[in-house]
Amino acid sequence: MPPRRAHHLLQLPCPAPGCVCWFRNQSGLTQHRRSLHSNIPTPGPPQDLLPPPLPPRHHPQPSQSPSHPRDFTPPPPDFTPPPPDFSQHPQPSSPAPSEPTHEDSDSADAEFTDLSKWCYRTYHSMLNRRPCTADGEFLPHGTPPTPMPPKAPDDWSPYRNRLEFEMAKFAFKKCHMSAKNLDFLCDLMAATLVKHHDVPPFADHKDLHNVIDVTQLGDVPWQSFSVQYTGECPEVVPPWMDDEFEVWYRDPHVMAHNILANPTFKNEIDYTPFREYDAADDMCHWKDFMSRDWAWQQADTISKDPEAHGSALVPIILGSDKTTVSVGTGNNEYYPLYASIGNVCNNVRRAHRDALVIIGFLTIPKTDRKHSKDDMFRIFCRQLFHSLLSAILSSLKSAMTKYEVVRCGDGHFRRIIYSLGPYIADYEEQLVLSCIIKHWCPKCIAVRMNLNGGGVYRCRGHTDFLIDELHGDVLWDEFGIIGDLVPFTNDFPQADIHELLSFDLLHQLIKGAFKDHLVDWVVKYLKAAHGTRRAEEIMSDIDRRVAAVPSFAGLQRFPQGRDFKQWMGDDSKALMKVFLPAIEGHVPGDMVHAFRALLEFCYLARRDVVTEDTLNQIQDALHRFHHYCKIFDLVIPTFPLPCQHSMIHYADMIRLFGALNGLCSSITESKHIKAVKEPWRWSSRHNALGQMLVTNQCLDKLAASRVDFDARGMLTGTILSSALAALVAALAHEVAVPDLQRLIQHFLFTQLNRDDPRDPTDVPTGSLPRHEGKLQVFNSAAATFFAPSDLSGTGGMRWEHIRACPLWRKEYLCNDCMRGLEVARIVCFFSFNHNWEVYPCALIQWFEKINDCADEDTGMWMVCPSFHEDGSRHLAVTHLLPIYGSEYIPGWPQVYHSINSFCSFYSVFKTVRSQ
Repeated sequence: MPPRRAHHLLQLPCPAPGCVCWFRNQSGLTQHRRSLHSNIPTPGPPQDLLPPPLPPRHHPQPSQSPSHPRDFTPPPPDFTPPPPDFSQHPQPSSPAPSEPTHEDSDSADAEFTDLSKWCYRTYHSMLNRRPCTADGEFLPHGTPPTPMPPKAPDDWSPYRNRLEFEMAKFAFKKCHMSAKNLDFLCDLMAATLVKHHDVPPFADHKDLHNVIDVTQLGDVPWQSFSVQYTGECPEVVPPWMDDEFEVWYRDPHVMAHNILANPTFKNEIDYTPFREYDAADDMCHWKDFMSRDWAWQQADTISKDPEAHGSALVPIILGSDKTTVSVGTGNNEYYPLYASIGNVCNNVRRAHRDALVIIGFLTIPKTDRKHSKDDMFRIFCRQLFHSLLSAILSSLKSAMTKYEVVRCGDGHFRRIIYSLGPYIADYEEQLVLSCIIKHWCPKCIAVRMNLNGGGVYRCRGHTDFLIDELHGDVLWDEFGIIGDLVPFTNDFPQADIHELLSFDLLHQLIKGAFKDHLVDWVVKYLKAAHGTRRAEEIMSDIDRRVAAVPSFAGLQRFPQGRDFKQWMGDDSKALMKVFLPAIEGHVPGDMVHAFRALLEFCYLARRDVVTEDTLNQIQDALHRFHHYCKIFDLVIPTFPLPCQHSMIHYADMIRLFGALNGLCSSITESKHIKAVKEPWRWSSRHNALGQMLVTNQCLDKLAASRVDFDARGMLTGTILSSALAALVAALAHEVAVPDLQRLIQHFLFTQLNRDDPRDPTDVPTGSLPRHEGKLQVFNSAAATFFAPSDLSGTGGMRWEHIRACPLWRKEYLCNDCMRGLEVARIVCFFSFNHNWEVYPCALIQWFEKINDCADEDTGMWMVCPSFHEDGSRHLAVTHLLPIYGSEYIPGWPQVYHSINSFCSFYSVFKTVRSQ
């Protein structure tokens, strides 16, 4: 990156008499003068008004990643692989850089580990994630991680310092300021800093965006390829057969590496399949994804290859869903594809802590109304979807049969084997994925007109057999299978799309079975039973009951009742809590019981930890729901429906994938906001996709930089507190302790070598650890401790605020003292980071006892400051009283001079005798 230019502290006025125009740069001023004041000679810029130049800064070379495009024009396609067979690999390409627009099997010898007094785990013994070297050689047990490449403790590159990083994150991520507003902010900061002969962190919006662009951390470039229909064409070729469809994606292989290497996940990630049991009764627990049967079965299959032993299984979880960014403008549908790994805990995936990433925008084929209903076009759209998924995920295929070595977030290298995991999708998406006809179940072969009759589970082998043996019409009518389609999972080992479909709590239960079904059925029942006018009166009363619910934490109120247009998932969840008592008395008892059974089922299925007892309760609630739902048969002729039918599979899905709240479409729905909708709003709306791609890439770079800086202890405290950080030498000068560096070295030696009996003063200076980085200085600290000399506190506990303030109350220096087994005076509090660990410290001056016993008259110990033989202070902490003696005190001394004005002191704690 070339040297950064400085912010223009002073704007340029027009020198023409009477002209009040000001300009940001010399070019603008020149154009103005030539057009309006051509007769006035052009003076040179006043040298005394020019800001001091910024020092040059060296940046790593930018990768081949897109910049902020203003008018996004994709490059010409490199190839057009024919669907449905993607035999060629997609070639990477990137958007053209331009100026941004910012307006906007059970193993008998499985390891047994007690986690706590409440539960224990058994781990898979073959795929047991053994640490290894970068070459894949296993390390002995207990070997520490391979050290990370060293970085300077103040290396903020490509930023100069923390202030630049925090400003970039604030302006781009939190506020996403427009270019105009960002320039104005830089001007405001410049106006404040000019009197200090300083400049703002960034010259303008271009400078800020360029710094983010050159960030290497988290940089996964966008790539593209184009696809086109290449099959047989009819005599009259429909327009969609000639169209090219462009797809943008990022390598999921690299994205998986980034998630695995994220140090913030190191305590919230499971590399080995395990099973968890209650320690009291051995009852099984289902929680995170790696705790259940699917991961264990995959490990059993993979471990049949001896080369895989000791590896870690990494399931790739996918999710996709069409979304509309705005209902008021034109073609604004997008089809994002997301990916995560099954190893992270469910709470991490739900919280979007960079564990769910966007890896592509799938194409949405369009054609005219005349051909949009053609069977050929519909088949093409579905097969195109599978072909795109197969092409995007192709980079993972080689590591699904042969391990690769990856550095993980805890610093260890491990052998990694990938596998396709569950796919998060709503019912409509599940039909496309499983190549099943609407109103059929994608999980089992239950007949569509009698879904509650049940049926055996579908599987890849059974489906392939049916397609080979039966005619397409029979497949369609009797099994609900579209025989012309090939699922993308057929291209990957150990992948069965029917098994991998995860059930959707949000769309199937909350918005489906509850809101779209039962709530609407109540209205239909009331109209059928009481007529339209009476039904409206009853519904109005139900709305008033819903609106009358008192305010309570976690309970959403509906001031206008339930009759509003735009329903969100959170609205349906909130209505579930208040709707049941609102309809009681207006509908038959069986209808109330049906609602109760469904709500119990929903709340049980949404639990974070599921046990055998929970599964039994789920089955009982399902049985009661089916029993009481018969009352709706009078008004719902198409009962049952696929969303409600899916409830019979939930218990099996929990056993297979763990708690289902970690695989719910609400996770991808929430991700839509940050990855699609907000970037769209920040775009100029013209060729918005290119700007959205760049925005997502920049957000990932900022997130990766934050993780890196935080892992190195560089984001401790706030931006304001970090500005107060000082170097060791500066602090030593401030507190008048020239040998502070040596004292810190002694401290570090004792901390890092606790078993070493040597005194730090006897260790050669060259052998002592050294800290050269920043210190953070604090003016006070709070201490809570047991005080045997003063038992007036609760349980003998005391809380004290200890101060080491250079200017207390804007008047005087305040260095408090502390009492305990020894007495010392606080000089200052500080902390520093050494080898990735933070050490909070206090610089103290020791006091020593004058006598071996307390004073006979006062019963108090007498102490005085302690010095070395050479007269230098002996550095340590108590509230002290001076020993006044028989001399008079001249005048009225100030309290803040007491410690410095007297030579010896009484210690204000009494002798504590052992009983």
